[in-house]
Amino acid sequence: MDFTGKTAIVTGGSRGIGRAVCLELAQGGANIVLCYAGNDSAAMKTAADCEAIGVKAIALRCDVSDSVQVGALVEAAVERFGRVDILVNNAGITRDNLVMRMSEEDFDAVIAANLKGTFLCMKAVSRLMLKQRYGRIVNLSSVVGLRGNAGQVNYAASKAGVIGMTKSMAKELASRGITVNAVAPGFIETDMTAAMTDAARTAAQSSIPMGRLGKAEDVAKAVVFLASDSAAYITGQVLAADGGMAM
Repeated sequence: MDFTGKTAIVTGGSRGIGRAVCLELAQGGANIVLCYAGNDSAAMKTAADCEAIGVKAIALRCDVSDSVQVGALVEAAVERFGRVDILVNNAGITRDNLVMRMSEEDFDAVIAANLKGTFLCMKAVSRLMLKQRYGRIVNLSSVVGLRGNAGQVNYAASKAGVIGMTKSMAKELASRGITVNAVAPGFIETDMTAAMTDAARTAAQSSIPMGRLGKAEDVAKAVVFLASDSAAYITGQVLAADGGMAM
């Protein structure tokens, strides 16, 4: 995948899937703008690792649920690199609980970060991409958004909503050479899954036809494919990177 001369914004880019996406895009020659919520050391390390590959990278703190901060993020990307070619909406949180025990605050927090954040970032870059008549937007959904999962009503709602927004935005932007797709990871080895109990982990693994949890790189390669010119005629699609869970 050749991304030479292109600029990519990756939200939630400091760790896990976001970090893997940053590194994969950097390997292809893209300059990286990674935004992160609060882990300064992890963000700076990811940016430094991207630069070690031979591209330019900056790390910016940004709350994606805040339109002012998102606007500033995109402005900083344009000021530094002149354009934005790729947006990967990866930032997200969980606040799991059974619905009877789930607080309104936890529901709202997940919707704000995962769904509203994706909306705000897409809105902020879409004007730039329309002027460029080029763009690649890849949103991170989840197998939970396709199948649901007990104890994750808020998360499932947010990720199902991401799929709806992806398809709607794809229809709005397609005539200008902009594609909008989603990747739906299954159970992936990240900080989120590391917090699972052994019993939950065993149950999750048994539900995966391939018999293992995925790696962040497995998802990153799917994201990078959809961000590449090899996927120029693909839009409004959901690619499940889940070892077969959603079959």
